[in-house]
Amino acid sequence: MKNRVLIGAVALVSTVVLGGCGYLPGTGGSGDKKVTIWLMKDSVSADFLDRFTKSYEDEHPSIELEFKIQSWSGIGPKVTAALKGEDTPDVIEVGNTQVAQYAESGGLRDLTLESMRDLGSDDWLPGLAEPGSIEGIQYGIPWYAANRVVIYNKDLFQQAGIKNPPKTRQEWVEDSRALNREGNQGMYLAGQNWYVLAGFIWDEGGDLANDNGGEWEGALDTPAALKGMAFYKELQSYGNGPKDADEEKPPQTDVFAKGDVAQIISVPGSAKLIEQKNPELKGKLGYFPIPGKTAKNPGSVFTGGSDLIVPAKAEERSAGIDVVKALAGEKWQADLARTMSYVPNKPALAQVIEGQEGTAAMAQGARRGRATPSSPQWAAVEADNPIKPYMTAVLQGGDPLEEARSASERITAELAGS
Repeated sequence: MKNRVLIGAVALVSTVVLGGCGYLPGTGGSGDKKVTIWLMKDSVSADFLDRFTKSYEDEHPSIELEFKIQSWSGIGPKVTAALKGEDTPDVIEVGNTQVAQYAESGGLRDLTLESMRDLGSDDWLPGLAEPGSIEGIQYGIPWYAANRVVIYNKDLFQQAGIKNPPKTRQEWVEDSRALNREGNQGMYLAGQNWYVLAGFIWDEGGDLANDNGGEWEGALDTPAALKGMAFYKELQSYGNGPKDADEEKPPQTDVFAKGDVAQIISVPGSAKLIEQKNPELKGKLGYFPIPGKTAKNPGSVFTGGSDLIVPAKAEERSAGIDVVKALAGEKWQADLARTMSYVPNKPALAQVIEGQEGTAAMAQGARRGRATPSSPQWAAVEADNPIKPYMTAVLQGGDPLEEARSASERITAELAGS
């Protein structure tokens, strides 16, 4: 399953794009062992890879690193084939929500021991660590994260007499209502932004689907999930976002760039697109984490990002694990976060991005990050996503419980493979 929020974040924050989908050989070229690593296009800059490769090969003279850059498009079947032993690399970057479907094949190396002993797994961001762990076995090692924040127009906040960003849901609602006046939209929120809805549902203690002893069931019709949808409906009412489309139809950055929208919910990198479309907004955009129910913690958010996996049939499995340890370790996590404006895999490392307002807000929210249900069939749910029409139906006046039951039944059927 392609991780959509990750792709959007990567495309927006990348400063140096890796050209094409070829391979980048190691700088040493004389190692006794060649470790092949598949990374996704635009995940890292060429400068970062050069620094990492030179440092690693200097410290491990018997190892040569070969990075092969892959495209997200069509990556699923390619990884599945590799896990079966067809041109198998030693390390693969995958979307955090993809780990379950690859683990189902039985072709992944168990990395539980390394994650506990060498990588301090207790301190990982839950939105990366949890989807990488299947039935207590850690197959995916968290690499980096990205999630949504609130991007706001400072001038419109000032005009409405709002001095500080809201810290709680209640303050957020009150501010959005106050901002929704005099031809301005308090909050532009498209009707089918289901990743945002997921965060509101998690805050209420619910989920999109639940695992009942190995049987997955849709859970949009639970009281907690219904409360999350009710909050979404209220927030969406403080603007003119379409009820029957997602944030790309039209692109919410285009709408925000017109200057009459006070807030959108997006990855921080969207600000660059907004400023490109309307240079007058440069320096006038601010960021804050999605507020939670109390000021103690920010709201829950969907965490996009990448994990690193090691195929069981990899020729250089042990050497591949050592490369994973380096990439996921403190030194290169700090470097990656500074270079790419990502959230590192541990909250304690977030200090390295101080001074980057948008990324700092993203890191605060990441502490409450979650991922989609870890069923290997979740990709089938997203392929014909019943959550989107459910949201539209409720926003257009449909009965929330009735619509939620219908959507939950479809989710259950998809997760059962029927």
